[in-house]
Amino acid sequence: MKLHIRDAPPRSIWALEQAGVHPLLARLYAARGVHTPDELDDGLTRLLSPSALSGAGSAARLLADALEVDRKICVVADYDCDGATACAVALRGLKLLGFRHVTYLVPDRVVDGYGLTAPIAERVKALGADVLVTVDNGIASFEGVARARELGMQVLVTDHHLPALSNGSLLLPDADVIVNPNQPGCQFESKSIAGVGVMFYVLLALRAELRQRGKYVASTLPTSRGSLPPQGAEPARGGPSPGSLPQASAEPRLDTLLPLVALGTVADVVKLDGNNRRLVSQGLRRIRAGHLPAGLASLFTAAGRNARTATTFDFGFALGPRINAAGRLSDMTLGIECLLTDDPGRADELARTLEGINRERRDIESGMREQAQLAADAMIDEADEPPPAIAIFDPEFHEGVVGIVASRIKDKLHRPTFVFAASQAPGKSHELKGSGRSIAGFHLRDALDLVAKRCPGVLIKFGGHAMAAGCTIRQEHFEQFEHALQQVAREQLDAATLMRQLDTDGPLAAVYRRADMVDTLHQAVWGQGFAAPTFSEELEVVSQRIVGDKHLSLKLKHQGQPVDGIWFGHTEQLPARVTLAFRLDADEYQGVRRVRFLVEAVES
Repeated sequence: MKLHIRDAPPRSIWALEQAGVHPLLARLYAARGVHTPDELDDGLTRLLSPSALSGAGSAARLLADALEVDRKICVVADYDCDGATACAVALRGLKLLGFRHVTYLVPDRVVDGYGLTAPIAERVKALGADVLVTVDNGIASFEGVARARELGMQVLVTDHHLPALSNGSLLLPDADVIVNPNQPGCQFESKSIAGVGVMFYVLLALRAELRQRGKYVASTLPTSRGSLPPQGAEPARGGPSPGSLPQASAEPRLDTLLPLVALGTVADVVKLDGNNRRLVSQGLRRIRAGHLPAGLASLFTAAGRNARTATTFDFGFALGPRINAAGRLSDMTLGIECLLTDDPGRADELARTLEGINRERRDIESGMREQAQLAADAMIDEADEPPPAIAIFDPEFHEGVVGIVASRIKDKLHRPTFVFAASQAPGKSHELKGSGRSIAGFHLRDALDLVAKRCPGVLIKFGGHAMAAGCTIRQEHFEQFEHALQQVAREQLDAATLMRQLDTDGPLAAVYRRADMVDTLHQAVWGQGFAAPTFSEELEVVSQRIVGDKHLSLKLKHQGQPVDGIWFGHTEQLPARVTLAFRLDADEYQGVRRVRFLVEAVES
């Protein structure tokens, strides 16, 4: 493991400090590409305009026209946390804006697979829908979109995934309107916006369209930095009468949806560019102020977290996994209903159910991870180091957890990794469903595209992003897929890329080794592409012991002063002096909070 210290331009640090930013935060922000104080302004007025998002205006007109004649809307969601939050934002937002007939349908991971299919379109029509809206899916749903339009429905696709590629050209489904920042010609700067963010922007555009049509007497969109609605404020009530827009009313506050937008954005591990950071920051601000849906409040309680001190870590490691567990092992309807309900009792019941499903998910994942690690270790035993890419299949694997296991193996071996499980769909037991995770420098979706070209017929279907992708193959083609993927990786990955490197923020000044500094750091917005602070320096190991059979508890000396440390999931002993990468944390013992270092890596 090589530890690399990020460069923090002195001019940027100085500019941020002069604007009143804490000196440590100024250094951390500068090292992540923030050069001016304006870039840290998270006010709502700093959000990118919906007008820059291709298709948002057309989507607003389509939906406004539907509202005028009281048409029925059905939202087709995805079965992960981004899809669930996007669905909840769509339903809550459309109802706030006056729609009376809004329902949703979420595909079953096993039976339906991903995205809008022709059978799902038929089920949506059977529900009586006039307009079908996809969230977090649809950009590659050619057959599903075509079938929906054959059945007489209008189709609005809202998605953020990359369009399908054929012979070097991007292909788009024949929907009435597509809203996706990654479609050709879209000038929206935040290409990394999550599916829930795209739907939120469609609602912003729809409200602007309704404002222009005279529905609202005045705008109540916050104009000051971080302003919130009054405690107990209620949204406007009442729906439209068929055939016309309702009389002018107070404009609904769509910023009430930002807690859900923040959760979905972090949970989907999209890059936290400036716009995404603002969405997340505004969502966190509302949650900490007590303005959050009942379901989110219950999820915080079930996870043992405090909403008043909510952080992005809570989204990524506590709430997100509990929502995702429903789609992996059960029915994402449970997760969506939890996010939709305003009944605290119902919310508590659903949150407890999700908690139980998540415990089951952890148990399944633990067993699969051990099996996958044994298979990966066997590969290493056959050679001096792992192959350039890993593909693992076991008949006992559960398809709902393959992505998590792939991520764990990728982190451990620093290799692009696919984990496969046998399909549980009726009549599909001969097929394998795989989920992959990649390392920097290896575009996973493009790699699959190259495999498909070199080995026609091996990939039944595939899709995804640079860092995460999925595919379906026949079981008899597993070895051919494995060899083809490894050949692509061998061509594209050099020794430097395959060497694990961890970017750090260098030494931590002793003056910042304080519990209140831990709180300051945790309150900031960190995530994918805007990494949480990780420090590195040489430390003295005073003592070390194994706790819980799999964690290394440490007594360290940091710049001559004692400090506790813990390295979760690590049992190998450390030398007396060693350069460690660590995060700043605090634990509480007998009512006293003490700083500790969470060790991430050792330089070798």
